[in-house]
Amino acid sequence: DKGFCAPLPRRAGEGRVSTFCGPVESNRKGVLILAKQSHPTMSRALQRRENIAGYLFLLPSLIFFVGFVVIPMIICIITSLTNANMHDQGLFGSFIGLTNFIKLLSDETFLEALKNTFIIVIVSVPAVCAFSLWVSSAIYKLSGPVLSAFRCIFYLPVVTGSVAVTVVWKWMYDNYTGIFNHVLKGAGLIEQNINWLGDSKYALWCIILILFTTSVGQPIVLYVSALGNVDQTLIEAAEVDGASSFQVFWKVKWAQMMPTTLYILVITTINSFQCFALIQLLTKGGAGTNTVMYHIYWTAFKLTEQAGHFGYANAMGMILAIFIGLLSALQFKLAKEK
Repeated sequence: DKGFCAPLPRRAGEGRVSTFCGPVESNRKGVLILAKQSHPTMSRALQRRENIAGYLFLLPSLIFFVGFVVIPMIICIITSLTNANMHDQGLFGSFIGLTNFIKLLSDETFLEALKNTFIIVIVSVPAVCAFSLWVSSAIYKLSGPVLSAFRCIFYLPVVTGSVAVTVVWKWMYDNYTGIFNHVLKGAGLIEQNINWLGDSKYALWCIILILFTTSVGQPIVLYVSALGNVDQTLIEAAEVDGASSFQVFWKVKWAQMMPTTLYILVITTINSFQCFALIQLLTKGGAGTNTVMYHIYWTAFKLTEQAGHFGYANAMGMILAIFIGLLSALQFKLAKEK
């Protein structure tokens, strides 16, 4: 009446019979059945202590997140509907509704900055993803030390400070002592030095080149890891069935790398939209390189006639955030359909 023991099926080669014992109960027909064993549960006091301890560990990060992310976002949304500036309007200024957003539609400087930002995104994001995937496909089968060396080489610009990288590129683009003009003149391709960062024909493309070289490191490392985790049995099965190298890549490897690709697309898109340091250190928005991020900074802190027009600058920030959100949602939708 307290329990039940029964022999378990014996495997081939085993010398003894194993038994299972457990509590039993009878059903309505009087047949004995095994009763469900209750698992030990935590007391409410212990659960409460563990929950409190967990929240205390999260508290520093939550304070930082709320103080430096959530609250500034709320202030940005509020001030985008006001005429707040650095003069006599206070933090929030006077409520003016959608006036800032309507004014942006006819602001030629903002529209040009928006166009340049989209050019950077449209060119750099596919280039970074395609180049990273190509390099990763070429090196992921290499031996350990060689693969680590390639990872280090490509990831070095990522961990190097943006100011240090920009200073090196600024010297390379220099009109008189830059390496690009020196090499091109030595090869007889140009007769006069090119003002790379001062000529609107070249300046934006120079910025895109720097952004490209500083953005490929992380995607290469991620793609190498993703390729190493592809199920080899599926690849062998496809090769046995006569699939070509391209078919194996497209139908097997690429399908299993979609989560990694989605992450790379979203992160690269956001970084391209937020291109600021390169513009600030190299051109200061001149020579046709003005972007939305730099124009926000200029409007909020540098514009002479409307010094510190925070409301107008935050309206630009809201527009930029909307574009980033829409493109990210589109990328998630397309990846989900794939």
